[in-house]
Amino acid sequence: MKENFYITTTLPYVNAAPHIGFALEIVQADIIARYHRILGEEVIFNTGTDEHGLKIYRSAREEGKDIQKYVDENAAKFSKLKEVLNIDFTNFIRTTDPHHIAAAREFWRRCEKNGDVYKKNYQVKYCVGCELEKTDSELADGVCLIHPNLKLEFISEENYFFRFSKYQKPLLDLYEKYPDFVVPAHRLTEIKNFVANGLQDFSVSRLKSKMPWGVSVPDDETQVMYVWFDALVNYVSTLGWPENEKNFEEFWGTKENPLALQVAGKDNLRQQSAMWQAMLLSAGLPTSRQIIIHGFITGGNGQKMSKSLGNVESPFEIVEKYGTDALRFWLAHDVNPFEDGDFTREKFRESYNANLANGLGNFAARVLALGSSLGQFEAPPVSSETAQKIDAVKEIVREKLNEFKFHEALAAIWNLMAFGDGSINRTEPWKLTGEDKKGTVFDLIAILDNVAALLMPFIPATASKITGSIIWSGSKLEIKKGEILFPRIS
Repeated sequence: MKENFYITTTLPYVNAAPHIGFALEIVQADIIARYHRILGEEVIFNTGTDEHGLKIYRSAREEGKDIQKYVDENAAKFSKLKEVLNIDFTNFIRTTDPHHIAAAREFWRRCEKNGDVYKKNYQVKYCVGCELEKTDSELADGVCLIHPNLKLEFISEENYFFRFSKYQKPLLDLYEKYPDFVVPAHRLTEIKNFVANGLQDFSVSRLKSKMPWGVSVPDDETQVMYVWFDALVNYVSTLGWPENEKNFEEFWGTKENPLALQVAGKDNLRQQSAMWQAMLLSAGLPTSRQIIIHGFITGGNGQKMSKSLGNVESPFEIVEKYGTDALRFWLAHDVNPFEDGDFTREKFRESYNANLANGLGNFAARVLALGSSLGQFEAPPVSSETAQKIDAVKEIVREKLNEFKFHEALAAIWNLMAFGDGSINRTEPWKLTGEDKKGTVFDLIAILDNVAALLMPFIPATASKITGSIIWSGSKLEIKKGEILFPRIS
């Protein structure tokens, strides 16, 4: 019987086209999902779009569009990432889906029944960019640190609140129970400190008269749900919750054995690892099992990407020029999975030429050319030195993937290729004949074949091209030269 594995990205807002920052998140999640499929597990990989809230409401009005038409158009752009980035997700949920809306309302009722939803008047500073309330300690010179170009707004109205303050100890107990609940470790320390310093109840609704684009609060048509409360429920509604309890338990898990893995950016740390977990506890549901927090993609010299600076990068444009696997590789190899990564076209081209054109592409071309010169042949045993090297690299890659250190896994694979290149330069197999040549070349083919297998989660299309050139017929082998994988870019 297969083990079950569930992974989800956050849901990006549809007020703008997909950017390279979300490409990072969805590619990371795809690598993990593909790896678990290779392990033989039954995988549900969820992504989608967050389509309610003030930011989207205003963006649609500014463009003079019907809101539903506006979100439909933009959701289609995110759905297209499946093809453009070769993302093998199973579920694509939209928060305007009728089932999700019904699930969000049921989730609300359960929290309310538990005494965790109440109404009060309040005044607060609010960042529309984050769709979050802000305290003075979270501001610099009176502006949001993440969206310094947006003016803070002041909300003064009567709304429903979630009793977040009630969950300080349960959250700290959760982090204690699972020391790897948030990775990397410094993000777990960050959220522990946030929770330990005391939690403030947060607003979970808005007046419908001011902001009508949202899920109506059960039994109160004057209010709509706060966008975060509604959107977070997607992680369980996508599994058919609350009706399909069997599917929910098999993939989300139980209180005794939580299973869900979430991938999110560092600006989502509080929402995913504290607010959402408290909401789950309130609704009487299992918590997540683990949350991976990645950094931002910056646009040169560590600058935040923004339209005004002209450094926002579109994954569609990069893929059109360089190819899907080139971008997937850069996001996994050149970006530390837990820190910010700086993107410029110049850095991208340098990495492409060094690692793909001159690295993988050149190694594959050399080995396939040598192999094709042998015609069909009986495969000899792999030498013990080569077999040991392959096994050692496999173990490193497995270990690094389990730790979500994609860049280090790829470094180990490139080390295996360097071993192969060194063997070519040392043995000069084109000068050999007979069994000596066959044995030497077959070692190289074994290295290339294992490199391709190890690359399957990262750059699956390229890996498949390589394995497609290595053709077995029983114990006999025939090699085809294949196409140029990565043409050098000047």
